[in-house]
Amino acid sequence: MSDFLTTEVAVVGGTGPQGKGLAYRLARAGHGVLLGSRDPQRAADAADELRSLPGVAMPIAGASNEAAARAAGIVLLAVPYQGHAELVTSLADALAGKVVISCVNPLGFDKGGPYGLPVAAGSAAEEAAGIVPSASVIGAFHHLAAPLLLDPEADLSHEDVLVCGDDADAKARVLALAADVTGGRSVDAGRLRLAAQLEPLTAVLISVNKRYKTRSGVALTGLATAAMKEVVA
Repeated sequence: MSDFLTTEVAVVGGTGPQGKGLAYRLARAGHGVLLGSRDPQRAADAADELRSLPGVAMPIAGASNEAAARAAGIVLLAVPYQGHAELVTSLADALAGKVVISCVNPLGFDKGGPYGLPVAAGSAAEEAAGIVPSASVIGAFHHLAAPLLLDPEADLSHEDVLVCGDDADAKARVLALAADVTGGRSVDAGRLRLAAQLEPLTAVLISVNKRYKTRSGVALTGLATAAMKEVVA
């Protein structure tokens, strides 16, 4: 498939709302994207859907999760936490040595609403890093609402994307991608272990959204523009 040659980012789980939304925003920002799915045809259909949306100028193609992961230097994990360890284990060879972005949120739901699930490794991102130690795992994109990502008219520039990771070079690449996705700020939130705090925060946003019938996000105060530029540099 010729589109593989222009793939920059693979989205494993790219047929779900979050995966499709991030893929759309990345393609709009000038990045070639390959959607992955357990069902390659479903991935191809999702790619067709995204290519029909306004502003897409870069290739978007579909493939199996493994083929997608092998084709790109940056792999975004946008899958449910249930079955996460098994999926990452099955893709370990394809993910080895790559930048892996995790936006996986281990969440549970009961009569009391959403809540963060306990993860033995600390977080889904740390779990992935333990399974594929040669990969540079970065946590990002946990708090962006999928419906807004997929809405061509939605302005996300007021939201901050919090990015955590232990590999400085890989984190810098993801910070740049995050700013492309929203057109706003990406914030270096620290080491990968802080994914254990970022992931369950999504439960708070879901609760707020339900109560106020909105789509809330995260924006930090007190970050001067000059200071942000200095950190990025």
